[in-house]
Amino acid sequence: MDNVKHNLQLAADACDDKRAHNITALDMEGISVIADYFLICHGNNERQVQAIARSVKNIMAEHDIEIDRIEGFEQGRWVLVDIGDVVCHIFHKEERDYYNLERLWGDAGRVTLDIESKGE
Repeated sequence: MDNVKHNLQLAADACDDKRAHNITALDMEGISVIADYFLICHGNNERQVQAIARSVKNIMAEHDIEIDRIEGFEQGRWVLVDIGDVVCHIFHKEERDYYNLERLWGDAGRVTLDIESKGE
C-alpha cells in the first residue's frame, strides 16, 4: 500500500473509531488538483464532528504524518483536515446533506475502505 492510500486508510480508521457515519472515499486523481483522495463522513452533532476531527489529528500525529491545516473545527459543522494528498471532510449531517460532495464530484470513483462501520 502506498503512503497516500495508507494515510487515507488511517484517516478512515480514525473516523470510524468515533462512529462517523457513511464514511466514503473518492478517488480525485485526474479530477482535482487539490488532492488525490477526498474522505467524507459526518457526525450527528458538533461535538461528534469535533471528536472525529480530533481523532484524525491524533492518529496522524501517532504516525508522524503532518497535517497541513485544519479548518472549521471551532464551529463543528464542516471540518476540513488537509493531510496533503488526502483531504478529510467531516460534516455535521445537515451540512453533508446540503453540500452533497459525492454528487458534486460524481465523476470521481469510489475507493473501497477496510473499516468496520461502527457509526452505521
